[in-house]
Amino acid sequence: MNLETEGRMFYRLLLAILFFLQVGGNYFGTNSEKDDQCFCKLKGSIDDCTCNVDTVDYFNNMRIYPRIQSLLVRDYFRFYKVNLKQDCPFWADDSKCAIRYCHVLPCQDDDIPEGLKGDIPRDIHLNESPVDKYRANAQINDCRHSAKDHNMELGYLNTTISSENYKEFERWQQHDDAQDNFCVKESSPGEYVDLLLNPERYTGYKGTSAHRIWRCIYMENCFRPENSPHIFIQSSKMNGMCLEKRVFYRVISGLHTSINIHLCSKYLLVPQDSLQVSPDNQWGPNLDELQRRFSSETTGDEGPNWLKNLYFTYLLQLRALAKAAPYLEREEYYTGNEVEDEDTRLAMNDILNVVRSFPVHFNESVMFTGGAEAQVLKEEFRQHFINISRIMDCVGCDKCKLWGKLQIHGLGTALKILFSGKFDKWESTLNNLNRKLFFLERSEIVALVNAFGRLSESIFELDRFRRMMR
Repeated sequence: MNLETEGRMFYRLLLAILFFLQVGGNYFGTNSEKDDQCFCKLKGSIDDCTCNVDTVDYFNNMRIYPRIQSLLVRDYFRFYKVNLKQDCPFWADDSKCAIRYCHVLPCQDDDIPEGLKGDIPRDIHLNESPVDKYRANAQINDCRHSAKDHNMELGYLNTTISSENYKEFERWQQHDDAQDNFCVKESSPGEYVDLLLNPERYTGYKGTSAHRIWRCIYMENCFRPENSPHIFIQSSKMNGMCLEKRVFYRVISGLHTSINIHLCSKYLLVPQDSLQVSPDNQWGPNLDELQRRFSSETTGDEGPNWLKNLYFTYLLQLRALAKAAPYLEREEYYTGNEVEDEDTRLAMNDILNVVRSFPVHFNESVMFTGGAEAQVLKEEFRQHFINISRIMDCVGCDKCKLWGKLQIHGLGTALKILFSGKFDKWESTLNNLNRKLFFLERSEIVALVNAFGRLSESIFELDRFRRMMR
């Protein structure tokens, strides 16, 4: 090959590259502006917050996402106790998934770390070892045996508490705690599930049953402006709502968006009407499905607003983690494996330091500040979210139910941290009953961190879809 021939080939290659760049570098042979329609408006500030999309993208994808992914594989966070057999309290629903991937595989007893087995009492023994502290019935036994240290002949004040009275005090405390909760407490503890073995992805659950869940959430439990007959509130009507009602809707919309992105990024890449299950089945990103769910053309120009609501929900949960950081840093993350538990504590403290370094957090202090009327609205806000947590028992797909309950539980825990008032001035002191002034259940911590991890992954996957489009 002579130099002239090589020159012509180089010239043709250069023209091909220039043509590729001119059409936007996309692989689909369509206009790049059309390909980017879901994201062209996903720029600038996030409504009701003081930071922008680009700031969140960089912070999450570079600093949060790698850390949260490595944290969620640890035993403390991968095992979640949930009741998937609780009846729907609103309607009879016998709908089933189209494929067997809806099934959730519960843990066998041998799979569960020793420190998570049995009842785990709340953390009230400051100077006790984790092994003793997490022993079932530890508090009751302490009360029963404390009398042996007393000389009854001296006649001084008897400070022992009977087990019956102790149980009564527990019921009082549970009632008080329930006033701060944003999720309904399940009637039975359920079973442990390994979240890593039951990942959230497309299962084929759709149609009437799935639509009824979201319709009930949006139409009956979200605050809505007058004359808003559609299931989704148009962005043009949002400004007519007060801040608290806007926040509620945007949080639910952001969670819905996040779930949709999960399903699009882990879509079953076989014909949707196929019931065949084989080892060759794979899950992966489905760009066409993402565009169908979020493009301006198919959503009446609302898709970009739904995507912004994802960022809003992310910022709200980020703020909850930052606010609860002093409390979470003292948690032992006990599973019974001393080395694993220490690594988990270090990893958790590392990510909490990164969370607190974010320059502009969601400001919850401007909400519910209008006196008695605001407190009524706050209780209504809480009751609406509790109702949504009940609706999760109506989901007809076990795997969808698992991840729906976990993410609602995590979001409800974030709301509890932000609005219960007990985390506003946290101090690591104990009162005279040797009891923490407040606490989070282990399941609440697991749900909080996993739910934040789901939002983090959604923003990361959204960036991957952008690269696929371009």
